[in-house]
Amino acid sequence: MELSQKVAYLKGLMDGLKIDDSTNEGKVLKVMADILDEMALTVEDIADEVDEVVELVDILDEDLGDLEEEVYFAEECDDCYDDCCCDDDDDYGFDDDEEMYECVCPSCGDTICLGENIIAEGSIDCPNCGEELEFDFSEIEAEDEE
Repeated sequence: MELSQKVAYLKGLMDGLKIDDSTNEGKVLKVMADILDEMALTVEDIADEVDEVVELVDILDEDLGDLEEEVYFAEECDDCYDDCCCDDDDDYGFDDDEEMYECVCPSCGDTICLGENIIAEGSIDCPNCGEELEFDFSEIEAEDEE
């Protein structure tokens, strides 16, 4: 039974008990029943809206999944750079024995997974925001020489 039906049942009980709304107690009970009726209608409206939002979120989730599959697992991409994933045989552009590194873009905070061959180039554009990320190994090379 829905909430509004329960409130209607309560109002019916009040009418069946012949509660006199000219008394103070009767007035209070009548006002409370009216408030409950309004609240029940509001709650049901909110529940309907939540159901619609959940349905839309499910549709967006499916669309996003399709888009992620299209973007991350595409055979070729339009904006290729040297040693891009399109130039290699595997899906991600990394050799199986290649060392992997994570880099966080200081502009957008996106974490990017890079292979040694990309880092060796010295710079790359962030795939999220386009900011140029530069890699400087001069200090590390100087420590290795000592």
